[in-house]
Amino acid sequence: MAKKALSIRPRPADARPGKGHLEQGRQGAARAASAGTVDWPATLLQGRPRQRDDLRWQQRRSAAQQLWLVVVDASASTRRHGALAEAKGVLAQVFDDAYRQRARLALLTASGSGPIWQCHGLKASAALQPWLAKLGAGGGTPLLAALDQAHDWLEQRGRRYPEEAQRCLVFTDGRLKSLDGVTPLACPALLVDMERGPIRLGRARTLASALNAKYRHLEDLPRA
Repeated sequence: MAKKALSIRPRPADARPGKGHLEQGRQGAARAASAGTVDWPATLLQGRPRQRDDLRWQQRRSAAQQLWLVVVDASASTRRHGALAEAKGVLAQVFDDAYRQRARLALLTASGSGPIWQCHGLKASAALQPWLAKLGAGGGTPLLAALDQAHDWLEQRGRRYPEEAQRCLVFTDGRLKSLDGVTPLACPALLVDMERGPIRLGRARTLASALNAKYRHLEDLPRA
């Protein structure tokens, strides 16, 4: 994600990720780096940074191709208290960072009667910004169906591109009737809780646990 948009401070990431493993960057060149491009997806997965030394940096040396799968809950409930509008600002940063880092991007939205794939593992493009500006919320919450599709697609993709480093970002308010049948994702994942307002059900945190994903609330992501 772009520096100007988020003031979250991540730690550096290992420049040689293997299949299904997020770069941890606890030692080596990535941690020693102190300038360049911040690796925001890796940052978010490591918790809320407190100082510059916690930043994760993209390395200039050759690294595995990255794939970012973004799942967006755009059901009617995400209109409440401007949740989706706030999340779209973070998504714009994610798309911009994917574009600058030449990562491949897959985008799956969940709204209405079922999930819809917007793109499948294509190189991130600035053309996604106009689409994001038009994204609205409405209909039911087919998020579980979207997560099932995401799980299966990542597995198939992993078999086809075993050296690709996969990551998954899930944006949702967690307002689901049941979590029955949720399958943990097979790659490093982060769930961003979009639920806002005075009355909160707090189900997104439970969903994150079921997905074996890190959890962050939208309001905990610092702004520029």
